[in-house]
Amino acid sequence: MNTNPAMQTLIDANPDADWWRGAVIYQIYPRSFQDSTGDGIGDLRGIVRRLPYIADLGVDAIWISPFFTSPMADFGYDVADFCDVDPVFGSLEDFDAVVKTAHDLGLKVMIDLVFSHTSDQHPWFKDSRKAEQNDKSNYYVWADAKPDGSPPNNWLSIFGGSAWQWESRRCQYYLHNFLASQPDLNLHEPVVQTELLDVAKFWLDRGVNGFRLDTINFYFADKALRDNPALPVEQRNASIAPMVNPYNYQEHIYDKNQPETLGFLRRLRSLMDGYNAAALGEVGDSQRGLEILGEYTAGDDLMQMCYAFELLSGEQPTAKMLADLFAKMDAVASDGWACWAFSNHDVKRHISRWSLDNRAARLFATLLMCLRGSACIYQGEELGLPEADVPFEALQDPYGVEFWPEFKGRDGCRTPMVWEQSNSNGGFSSNEKTWLPVPSNHLQHAVSKAMSDPKSLLHHYRAAIAFRHANPVLSKGQMVDVQVQGDVFCFVRTHGATRMFCAFNLGKTNTEIQLPAGVWQQVGQEIDSVALHNDAVVMLEPWQVCLALKTG
Repeated sequence: MNTNPAMQTLIDANPDADWWRGAVIYQIYPRSFQDSTGDGIGDLRGIVRRLPYIADLGVDAIWISPFFTSPMADFGYDVADFCDVDPVFGSLEDFDAVVKTAHDLGLKVMIDLVFSHTSDQHPWFKDSRKAEQNDKSNYYVWADAKPDGSPPNNWLSIFGGSAWQWESRRCQYYLHNFLASQPDLNLHEPVVQTELLDVAKFWLDRGVNGFRLDTINFYFADKALRDNPALPVEQRNASIAPMVNPYNYQEHIYDKNQPETLGFLRRLRSLMDGYNAAALGEVGDSQRGLEILGEYTAGDDLMQMCYAFELLSGEQPTAKMLADLFAKMDAVASDGWACWAFSNHDVKRHISRWSLDNRAARLFATLLMCLRGSACIYQGEELGLPEADVPFEALQDPYGVEFWPEFKGRDGCRTPMVWEQSNSNGGFSSNEKTWLPVPSNHLQHAVSKAMSDPKSLLHHYRAAIAFRHANPVLSKGQMVDVQVQGDVFCFVRTHGATRMFCAFNLGKTNTEIQLPAGVWQQVGQEIDSVALHNDAVVMLEPWQVCLALKTG
């Protein structure tokens, strides 16, 4: 495998092996971040240009969504070459510039690895689909038809329809949990695992500090290919797939979440440990998401972090919902480590999803920085960008095209970043036409305008991130005494002798809350924390926050 000798493993002179614990990670969707070539599509050199902006936010790391060689049927999540850059994004040398610039600015670099499947244009699959036996024949999940010619079992694709596609060359079906052009790899085959570990090593040798692992619980399917049972109607929800998708009708106990995953994750962790690298796994499961998060991050030989979809759902969090969430975390993932996010490239932006005004958006930003776990911010979230309304004729996402109009897909959260209010394309591109249209209502949220307004949401995010970094109790500490007082969600973070009380009024009425016993000092005035006029009782208005510190 060819690697760049000049970009060997980068480990800080005095590394913090726990750098990921409590880290704030900024997600970049490269197609929509910054176009440097004028073709209307974001690229790696565009990222280099804007990295100082991200560093000024105060985050610890960036996560870059896929930029690998791809036919772009699923915009990079269909990989045709794991170890090269798609020309639309630039070159390996451009990626090296991203890594060097990020490291010079004090940022860690995490990249998105897609290990559950490839594109059907990947050389492995081109060989695997051949009729004659070859060394790639078992690289993918193949199965014979039933006697009547129908698929091997009842498994469904997240993108609609059967998860099986007929291949006439082999006269067999292959598994695809997503698009038919995204065949699933067969990680039961040891050589496939080795190939994927070599991919991880290639990028670690190039200087990356870790990985976001796409669909981490889809790596293995049941060897016996047993049917999934039906899911009772009352248990169906839309946190992973939209309700119009029959994927929600099954209990997914055989097509993913297999025990063999743990063995592969241990091999991957062993490799990463030699580079002081960390991984963040995406757990795509609406039925056992937190349990799997706990399984995959327990101990010190699996993944460092995972995220489930509880806070990426359509239900605006309430005090009770959050208390129940963390009670369940304690029950099923007490030895694990979560990474929380409200928005990403797969879900409707939370400003629109939860119908938040500016005051509520500020509270949720503060809440994210106070929760136990690491945190992800999705590009534009810090500007308060709402979901874009992309017309059908401009849609790019095959998911939206399939389920339109009941589900409009993911393009609404993937429109270009807005940098300049005065520019019709928001400073994203010099091209008149961009890959997705820049919504006119996003221009009022542009970085240039937000930077000049000291009361903007952008400055609040910067202050909340700085507050988290100034208080290790928030990034490294435990979370105890979780309770609900009316519509107020309360908890205490502890680290050594330091305790921080955190309370968030998520309701529509003023609520009086009781602080724990002791003498507390008000902190966080710069992020809207209310004054303490009484050591024991505080009145919180709707969307108000109370943060108080006690040491010794």
